[in-house]
Amino acid sequence: MGHRLSKIYTRTGDDGTTGLGDGTRVSKDSLRVDAYGTIDELNSVLGLLLTYEVPEDIRDCLIRVQHRLFDLGGELCIPGHQAINDEDVSALELILDSLNDNLTPLKEFILPGGSAAAAVCHVARTVCRRAERRVVTLAQTETVATPVLRYLNRLSDLLFVIARVLNQRAGVSDVLWQHDRNETAD
Repeated sequence: MGHRLSKIYTRTGDDGTTGLGDGTRVSKDSLRVDAYGTIDELNSVLGLLLTYEVPEDIRDCLIRVQHRLFDLGGELCIPGHQAINDEDVSALELILDSLNDNLTPLKEFILPGGSAAAAVCHVARTVCRRAERRVVTLAQTETVATPVLRYLNRLSDLLFVIARVLNQRAGVSDVLWQHDRNETAD
């Protein structure tokens, strides 16, 4: 494979436009660019999470997810291209079920937090939900393949479960939401 990025700056975006994978120029604030940009942000947060001590099975899972997110961003960047499919969604479901089986069932809502790695994983989960919202907005005006939305929806669920697993394996309790707390000050 040749050099794809021999020069980092091109100056072609100085006018507020960017090129899609099919050569079309669009505004940098277009719905499509916003959607795949948020996918890139999610991938970056997962990269940050991987700088923490993360169990090997979770690390491997997150690295696979990062690669699929890069593919998903490419799909959104190239109108008409499809990279994410139903098998990708099923793969997330298998991991999700496997990890969730070893967790204590929740009886209360939990707050983001616990260990540092779990807290970052919760940030990734919220960025994933935002990416999903951006793709839903894009899908209202342009064609987006159904597996993309399903993948993001399942991924946010997986990130929630991974945050709980990270706490469990670090010996840190999930932070339970206290719905009946007394809020009066002294």
